[in-house]
Amino acid sequence: MAWIILVVSGVLEAVWATALGKSEGLSKLGPSVVFVVGLILSMAGLAWAMRTLPVGTSYAVWVGIGAVLTVAYAMIFDGEPASVVKVLLLLGIVGCVIGLKVIH
Repeated sequence: MAWIILVVSGVLEAVWATALGKSEGLSKLGPSVVFVVGLILSMAGLAWAMRTLPVGTSYAVWVGIGAVLTVAYAMIFDGEPASVVKVLLLLGIVGCVIGLKVIH
């Protein structure tokens, strides 16, 4: 169960990071509310998962999921430049996150 909560928390990290970018310095209400709610839920889930999973592994998986999804969203929907190298590097992060789960 801790792994499921951790993955959902990682997804929520991408949600709050993306909302923060769209809030224009917290000046837009809608994205600012999504940012705050996403941040609270993401941190709460990370904290809950860390009760049973190692801190280093939990944090690395949380950050990895959040980073990959944030960059992927930006490349697909926000016009961030994509390249083969960038995609390969993101796949490397995914591989490392899977590796941390497998060796746990």
